[in-house]
Amino acid sequence: MQALKYAIYAMVAFNVLLAGWLSVYMLYDPEGWYYFVPGVTDTGFYNQHFIRDIGIIQGFIALAFAIGAFKAERRVELWAAATLWLIAHGVFHLWEVAIGICSSSVIVRDFPAVSLPALFGIAATLWAISQAKGRAGS
Repeated sequence: MQALKYAIYAMVAFNVLLAGWLSVYMLYDPEGWYYFVPGVTDTGFYNQHFIRDIGIIQGFIALAFAIGAFKAERRVELWAAATLWLIAHGVFHLWEVAIGICSSSVIVRDFPAVSLPALFGIAATLWAISQAKGRAGS
């Protein structure tokens, strides 16, 4: 089970690094982020306020996963809350494809930064729940 623990922590580290990088980039250079990330310019006009709002959310996601990595007693709540936002974000991207706003090719393009963090969050949160049940049963 040690291998599973390391895999979960690798997923959490991925989410911390990605969300942390996004947060810093979106807050510090929203226009640079807007033009750097593939497909973003196809989703609407540049809006620095909106990009910075999402940058703040990404910062909270990074913090939630990072703090949860060290605070086992708070892990389920922190990781579940962050994961719920990641799931909602991923579902929103799928909805845009489903109703024809975007082509299905964006699913593959967006997978590493949209779907993968949500899947990693789900796996990590389920693992954290199982660990919490194990501690409660001890």
